[in-house]
Amino acid sequence: MNLKSRCGWVNLKNPLYIRYHDEEWGKPLHDEQKHFEFLMLESFQAGLSWEIILNRREGFRKAFARFDAQKIALFTEHDVKKLLENSEIIRSELKIKSAIENAKIFLAIQQEWGTFDRYLWHFTEGKIVDNHPKTLKEIPASNPLSERISQDLRKRGMKFMGPVIVYAHLQAVGVINDHVENCYCREPIV
Repeated sequence: MNLKSRCGWVNLKNPLYIRYHDEEWGKPLHDEQKHFEFLMLESFQAGLSWEIILNRREGFRKAFARFDAQKIALFTEHDVKKLLENSEIIRSELKIKSAIENAKIFLAIQQEWGTFDRYLWHFTEGKIVDNHPKTLKEIPASNPLSERISQDLRKRGMKFMGPVIVYAHLQAVGVINDHVENCYCREPIV
């Protein structure tokens, strides 16, 4: 039995959820492919629970070229039709087509900034925003930082990148530390 104290949003009955929280969420990330993976998964989450996405993550990985933005940017209408038949992912035509367009924009940001990582972290001058939440109720769904980044990404043409999704991305990749005070993962990040 695992008696570690974790953030209250973690479903302790789902090993994928526990592993995601313990090993990935909130840890400062500087890997381009992982950035794109999280952006893509978070865009598919819109209107759904994160647990649904985590449970289908491996299906997404197989269906979307292991989250290789260069390969996804080249997907055709034929690929879209195949993906719409794939029961291992979320079969939303709008989200699938957006993922392909978002891959192209992700690559354009890399071209402009050298890396997407450099682009994203420049908004905080490379610093982690530590909110020190005591409880889940203190964690906002979005903030001025996520609104600013969302606005920039949408201006560039990205879809499903509203301030709430961007905030979730900033949490996931460690730009924002929202591990609650009593979470055992909190200390190593600070």
